[in-house]
Amino acid sequence: MGRRKRGHVHGGPGFLSMPQTVSDLSDERPVYFYDQLGCGRSDRASNDELYSLKTYTEELTVVRDELGLSDVILIGFSGGCGLVCSYLLDKGTKGVRGLILSGPLLSSPMWERDQRMNINDLSDSAIATIEDGGRDREYGNEYGEAVTEYYRRFVCNLDPWPDYLVDSMEKMNMGVYIRMWGPSEFTVTGNLKNFDLYPRLGEIDVPVLLKCGDRDEAHVKTVKDFQEAFGNACIAVIPDATHMHHIERPEIYKATVNWFLRGLKDR
Repeated sequence: MGRRKRGHVHGGPGFLSMPQTVSDLSDERPVYFYDQLGCGRSDRASNDELYSLKTYTEELTVVRDELGLSDVILIGFSGGCGLVCSYLLDKGTKGVRGLILSGPLLSSPMWERDQRMNINDLSDSAIATIEDGGRDREYGNEYGEAVTEYYRRFVCNLDPWPDYLVDSMEKMNMGVYIRMWGPSEFTVTGNLKNFDLYPRLGEIDVPVLLKCGDRDEAHVKTVKDFQEAFGNACIAVIPDATHMHHIERPEIYKATVNWFLRGLKDR
């Protein structure tokens, strides 16, 4: 058997692959990145209805087949974690040796609940703007400023943000994001509104490493609930970090991943 390969599934929906930190894990095995349909450097869909979980699940199947990833460790980030787990529940776990899920979005209702709690930690003006915008469906400049405050508190705490992160945010396909999710992290109106894998996580029988920052969009308590729902999972909470914990605390991120991978070698 050749070296086990790693496949990276980016978040969003509508975001793109960021190789920073994760590409450093390629010293022992190849790491593959791909941009999902409509994202990054990939083609745009001919019909917006193709921007769906079903499409992206089938796309991951094709990517694995075309790259010959018959023996793989799948790494998901944020919404990509939901895609990875949906893929395994639909297609089975054959050839998947383990999962690494960072800042996991595995349940839209639980994610939305966490973001509503996060909003309460913002300034009074930001809270009022977000509440008014969601109620009136007005997402203007003031709303954008409130979202920026939220992002800097829960999405990435680096100051300033690295150029590659700013560039990635600017290249995000908002058409995909709005269709599948909604106008913001805490307002879910898209086709993932009722997405919820929490009751089925126990059906995934491969080892799982769950990761989050201690001030992540994905609350530590929620990620702990996911760990307990899986049959074979462990959790790493990275200190002084948010959703982008892998670029905020790269050495800790890599150390916990390598610890998990060493355990897989012993299996």
